[in-house]
Amino acid sequence: MTSNNVTRFLDSKKVKYSAFELPPEKLGAEETALLLNIPVEQIFKTIVIVRQKGKPLLCLIPGNSEVDLKAVAHCIGEKKVSVPTQNEAEKLTGLQAGGISPLALINKGFSVIIDSSASHFEAVHISGGQRGLIIRMRPNDLQILSKAKYASIARKESETDV
Repeated sequence: MTSNNVTRFLDSKKVKYSAFELPPEKLGAEETALLLNIPVEQIFKTIVIVRQKGKPLLCLIPGNSEVDLKAVAHCIGEKKVSVPTQNEAEKLTGLQAGGISPLALINKGFSVIIDSSASHFEAVHISGGQRGLIIRMRPNDLQILSKAKYASIARKESETDV
């Protein structure tokens, strides 16, 4: 069983979770859902968002969605936000894409927004802070630990800006 900063953090906080080891290459949400035999809506991917000023933020959205930049900007009271390249996201977080997790970045100053759909599930699955490690936990625990706020920040990948 893989132990890392995220699992040690969860253990220290006495939070109930399950860890799943997957192949170490970067997998998409759909592939991860198939391997774990769960709906893709319960896989929450972490998207790094760059704001005009200040520290980037982390948005957790369902695996079958994309981040709604207008909704995120509105949520944080800014005019415009953007998604960095994978390379930039890795530099900003110090983590590999596919392993970026709000739990690995606790106390690093990142604000976290979780799409409100997470609150409908008993458990969600997020990155465990490294490729190949997925953590299943209650969304409420994730929200409390990451000091996140819930907001409607995702849209289905087929929806486009109007």
